[in-house]
Amino acid sequence: MKKRAVLLANLGSPDTPQTEDVRKYLEQFLLDPYVIQLPWLLRKLIVNLFVLPSRPQTSAKAYQSIWTKDGSPLITLSEQLNQALQTQVNFPIAIAMRYGNPSIESQLLNLTKNPDVSELLFIPLYPHYAESTVTTSVMEAKRVIKKHKLKVSLTVFEPFYKNAGYITALVNSALPYLQKEYDHLVFSYHGLPELHITKLDKSKKHCLKSNVCCYLPNDAHKTCYRHQVFQTMHLFARQAGLSAKKYSASFQSRLGRAKWLGPNTEDHLRQLAKNGAKNVLVICPSFVTDCLETLEEIEIRGKEVFIEAGGESLTLIPCLNDNPEWVKVLASWCKEPKFDSANIPQ
Repeated sequence: MKKRAVLLANLGSPDTPQTEDVRKYLEQFLLDPYVIQLPWLLRKLIVNLFVLPSRPQTSAKAYQSIWTKDGSPLITLSEQLNQALQTQVNFPIAIAMRYGNPSIESQLLNLTKNPDVSELLFIPLYPHYAESTVTTSVMEAKRVIKKHKLKVSLTVFEPFYKNAGYITALVNSALPYLQKEYDHLVFSYHGLPELHITKLDKSKKHCLKSNVCCYLPNDAHKTCYRHQVFQTMHLFARQAGLSAKKYSASFQSRLGRAKWLGPNTEDHLRQLAKNGAKNVLVICPSFVTDCLETLEEIEIRGKEVFIEAGGESLTLIPCLNDNPEWVKVLASWCKEPKFDSANIPQ
């Protein structure tokens, strides 16, 4: 009888918030060809000459500001999610990190120690498709399976940006914040260079060719990060009953000089404050687990930016983390990794 195992993957974290560990983590992350999409030599020169000499110190300070007695928030929260999920599923489950520890390789080897495990369900914990998140994680899983000649069949769970269970869990987790008084809700998504979007448009005639490209039917939407984050936002807004003027989208975490998706979150927060917004909420649906990008970049730096521009309060709506409803959704996917299109909000 075939036995299933499940591996969930997130982006990763350094082992400690010290500069040397952060440098090691950043080097692994930035040298990934799916992250900085340049020829190997040019990528290595940019990372070694322009990023690694100074950025690890800056990033280490950021990590230190959110580090807990239990370690990296991303890792500890992921472990809590895994523990909660394991109570609802009767086959082995593990959570791995694409960069840092626990690695995809180590977790795959642990899961397949049991000779009865013949099916592996791989769930990248990124709601929206991007080569720098989904593809690199899947390719790493395939590399490990090939390298170690693991005798397992691999099923990859597709991006879940419009899955009914995900949307409902996200909305319900945010309701306690939405029921209080606020001026505006910002959907802050992780940024992406525009080139990562346009290169996947096989026609070269659709993505980012107009202001409304994400709302016009096109096959490119299957791999278009921008379209998918907007879908999540609009499905959320519809289910939560938000008026169009009450919310907006922005993109955070820029790196380098390439043209990235916009508007930039910090610039957007400044503009909201200048326009008279005093109390804003920020939700980060491209992350299912709180991490540096939410806890430091938004809750600390974003709040400082907003208040300095004239705002009064910025409240970060936590990620799904180990929210019980989210755990039930994940458990249902583990048991039956299929989307039921009838349950996807339209």
